[in-house]
Amino acid sequence: MVELDDVPIGPPPTDGPHPSRSRRGGWLVAAALAALVGAFFAGLSTHDFITHLDGQIHAVHCSVMPGDDAIVGQSGCKDAMLSPWSSFFRRSIWGGLPVSVAALAVFAFLAALSIAILLRRNRTRHDTFFLFAGAMLPAVASIIWAVIAATQLGDFCQVCVGMYASSGLLLVLAVVAHVRAEPAGGTPRPWGRWGLWFGEGTAAVAALVVLYLALVPSERKSLAGCGRLVMTEDKKGVLLQMPGEGITPALSVIDPLCPSCRAFDQRLASSGLDAQLNTRILLFPLDSRCNWMVKQSLHPGACALSEAMLCAPEQAKAILDWAFADQERLLTLGAHDPAAIEREVAERFPAVSGCVGTSKAKDRVTSSLRFAVANALPVVTPQLYVDDVRLCDEDTDLGLEYTLNHMLNQRAEAGAMP
Repeated sequence: MVELDDVPIGPPPTDGPHPSRSRRGGWLVAAALAALVGAFFAGLSTHDFITHLDGQIHAVHCSVMPGDDAIVGQSGCKDAMLSPWSSFFRRSIWGGLPVSVAALAVFAFLAALSIAILLRRNRTRHDTFFLFAGAMLPAVASIIWAVIAATQLGDFCQVCVGMYASSGLLLVLAVVAHVRAEPAGGTPRPWGRWGLWFGEGTAAVAALVVLYLALVPSERKSLAGCGRLVMTEDKKGVLLQMPGEGITPALSVIDPLCPSCRAFDQRLASSGLDAQLNTRILLFPLDSRCNWMVKQSLHPGACALSEAMLCAPEQAKAILDWAFADQERLLTLGAHDPAAIEREVAERFPAVSGCVGTSKAKDRVTSSLRFAVANALPVVTPQLYVDDVRLCDEDTDLGLEYTLNHMLNQRAEAGAMP
């Protein structure tokens, strides 16, 4: 069996005292390969992010196996991409600056650095120490983002897991390469060389960031919104006031059993911009039991939950939070026994007991739907209207922070004008 240490690399050394140095480069080759694997996954993630800059729906790669088909619907990788932790500066750049762009640059640099150290004729632990220090960066970042995925997203992106594994393997190989390298002896630390390498790594990240920013569209027509409310008066009292101290009027059109609505609610809360909104909710259940605009129930059981929220407006937020938290089970229950949802919500929230399932409750849901008809709202959830202006669909996911922040700033500037 041939071990990595036995792989001869480069010409025999000519400096004399260390004839085995040329036989200790196999670990550096392995480190370079691990970094290239990490760069592959980071590039895949960056590619998916860039394809979504047009605001349309695209497939997302969510497998560590090269060649596997991308997924159009919901997946852990799409949830991760849309989350506020996938990019920086989301209020200043549409979609933000993806973390994967920096990861791609770092992995590529570390691969090049491994080869550069390998080709040095007098490499010592001074050289491999810098590789070890550099490998710490993606390893620590992987730990941080893995904790975020586990605690905040509740799911792991498989492409991200590929980057985590590559980072860990790279760090291990860098440590082994450092231990196996020739001791530096009494030679002084090469601060100049370390400084040069640090500058090259920083330049690699900066170059890729600048290239990405050049690809981001500077003008977006969606900033003007996609329609307005034509009738804002709530004659039937079906708009549910949400708690908060924001002053900008907003209307959120949701279905309590809509997975996209739950994800949108989480993104809005994570952005912190919801604190500036005075939000009311219009219930729009995509359930054919009460909604004549849908031929087939997309979210069975949503009618019963909408009735409950309208029966007890003061508990609407608590009911909605419960529905979002237990959404998968409630969807399954609604598909098999919608009446069971009525019984369960009445048990959990006694204030709705004796109201859910009655003609009065059904009439309230009908009035909510008629408000949507009067405003010619699209048959889709979620929707967000800020000061009666509707955010375009693409701006309710990846571009939420940028567009909403722009609209809030515009309103603030208009209010400040004499």
